[in-house]
Amino acid sequence: MFHIVLFQPKIPPNTGNIIRLCANSGAKLHLIKPLGFTLDDSKLRRAGLDYREFASVQVYERMDLFLEKVRPPRLFACSKYGRRTYHEVTFQSGDALLFGSETEGLPTQIRNELSKAQLLRIPMLPDNRSLNLSNAVAVVLYEAWRQNGFKGAK
Repeated sequence: MFHIVLFQPKIPPNTGNIIRLCANSGAKLHLIKPLGFTLDDSKLRRAGLDYREFASVQVYERMDLFLEKVRPPRLFACSKYGRRTYHEVTFQSGDALLFGSETEGLPTQIRNELSKAQLLRIPMLPDNRSLNLSNAVAVVLYEAWRQNGFKGAK
């Protein structure tokens, strides 16, 4: 089981898609405030379909409160500033995968608190900025789950 952590997500359909992704993969979703929407937003519900009831979703006022409560054994953050690609990591059950907001990414302060080994990137063609947030989460989560034999899947 993996932890998906969204730091201040802004776009409800992205988070709705990620709720659906987590429900289908067994990952737990953690949202760090402020959010750019409310959890009863119609766009969030539409993108998540009826998967909300099957997903574990927790909301935290601050990042440190997530870390204090969940205490993940390891934390990896996805950022365009990462030097290590996500597929170079040997993921383990319980790992937390952190993603920044769609408009701002991860703040410098959070990136600076992480080691270079914790800061991952998704390869892209030169001069491209980023993937859609829900696509980025899917890419990294499915690699982590694949490495762990798709534990729990049928």
